[in-house]
Amino acid sequence: MSGTRKQAPRPPQHSHLLKEIAHCISAGKYRYTLHALERENERKIDLMDALFVLKNGYHEKSKTNYDEIFKSWKYAIRGATIDGNHIRVIVTFSEDNLLIITIMHVYQK
Repeated sequence: MSGTRKQAPRPPQHSHLLKEIAHCISAGKYRYTLHALERENERKIDLMDALFVLKNGYHEKSKTNYDEIFKSWKYAIRGATIDGNHIRVIVTFSEDNLLIITIMHVYQK
């Protein structure tokens, strides 16, 4: 016996991610984590900008990853705000709610 634990399989990613995000927002089933609130103030990105990008941005698959600690997928959504500022919003789902984990500026090259 090696004493190693077999890891549980990862849950599948949401297949209709952007539709599910839009549904949560329109139903008011979203909330900011404390970390996101802190970053919002620090980075001067307001909730309306984050919600706009979540509804109009695209899934940045290369920045999406699985969180082994929380056993959930963290999805990266990227887009431009109404003012043309590019931001990335990291989200996950908890039961039927959308959790906004963090937000950040993304600078174009």
